[in-house]
Amino acid sequence: MDTQISPVVNAKRRWWMMLIGVLFVALVTAVWIWRPQNNIDKTKGKKGGPVQVVSTVAVQGDVSVRLTANGAVSALQTVEVRPQISATVIAVHIKEGQFVRKGTRLFTLDTRTEASNLNRAEAQLAKDRADLANAERNFQRQRELFQQKFISQAALDAAQNQVDGLRGQLAVDQAAAETSRVALSFGAIVAPISGRTGAINIYPGSLVQPNAGALVSITQIDPINVGFTLTEQHLAAVQQAVAKGSVIVSATLNGADLRMGRLAFVDNAVDAASGTIRLKAEFQNTDNRLWPGMFVAVALAPQTLSGAISVPVQSVQTGPEKKFIYVVGEDGKAVAMPVVVRLIQDGIAVVEGIAAGTRVVVEGAQNLRPGSVVVEAKSAEASDKKTGKGKKKAKKKADQAESP
Repeated sequence: MDTQISPVVNAKRRWWMMLIGVLFVALVTAVWIWRPQNNIDKTKGKKGGPVQVVSTVAVQGDVSVRLTANGAVSALQTVEVRPQISATVIAVHIKEGQFVRKGTRLFTLDTRTEASNLNRAEAQLAKDRADLANAERNFQRQRELFQQKFISQAALDAAQNQVDGLRGQLAVDQAAAETSRVALSFGAIVAPISGRTGAINIYPGSLVQPNAGALVSITQIDPINVGFTLTEQHLAAVQQAVAKGSVIVSATLNGADLRMGRLAFVDNAVDAASGTIRLKAEFQNTDNRLWPGMFVAVALAPQTLSGAISVPVQSVQTGPEKKFIYVVGEDGKAVAMPVVVRLIQDGIAVVEGIAAGTRVVVEGAQNLRPGSVVVEAKSAEASDKKTGKGKKKAKKKADQAESP
């Protein structure tokens, strides 16, 4: 059975196809007309009036290269006090956490045995001296008899040997007496250094021995050390500064308390794993604000760049290959000048490639192209400060620039 399409259906289909064709032609025509006009508008926009910027002058002067690091406070020295003899503790003269000076008595031990040994050694010394004196007198009589030919040479030599033997015995007993005297002195344990005591683990009546644990530890905290590390690329500058004299180091505690000290130690080898060198600075600590184990921010300036050209850090732009700065020429047009950045710190950049007195663009560089005409505008930050707005933002920028 053959299917026939009605004339009404064919007419509707032709009508829709004509309508689609007309809309397509209209769309293509509109796009063709709009694109050139849009390009012209963009070109006009690019070639519009002068670009407003904020500029400043590059300055020349000496800039101190400040190195920052995180430091750890450590004691200058710590001594563990141990007994030298086995004895019973008679008295404890200190308290835990007490500050003691060098020579302060810490503990007293029972030394009656050592005192008895010393008395016996001194008694033996007295006997040795008496025997030696008698032998010397006898030797003198034997010598007179030998000169008168009443005794033989052998008898004189025997008297001489007796004197020499007693002198040797006297020296041995003197050494034994000195040993007993030293042992007796160990009964009074005194502080070997000035510092603060730690925990005390013994009490009167406790038996202490040389091979047992420490009686107490003493830590010297004034002066005190701060240890920190720097990368190996700064080692040469630090060594040159040390060779010239004392290197000043600052330590900031809790972001506010600033202390000044001096560099006291540079390690003799670079850590191959981290590429850093260990250093120590010594600080006075009379108020005990610095405590072993604390962390502080350390800064030092071992090097000074003489005659350096400085510009605000935000004026330095990064291109596809190198860094550059937009410079305002005498004709009022922007020129991109390639520069080498030697240092960035405290919101300034030390650069090479421009001369002192050159006017550089600080704000508005993102709207510039080489050859753009520029006009000086008031900075947004200055406007905010003048109107009383944006003070928090300005303070935040300053804090970020100061942070290491």
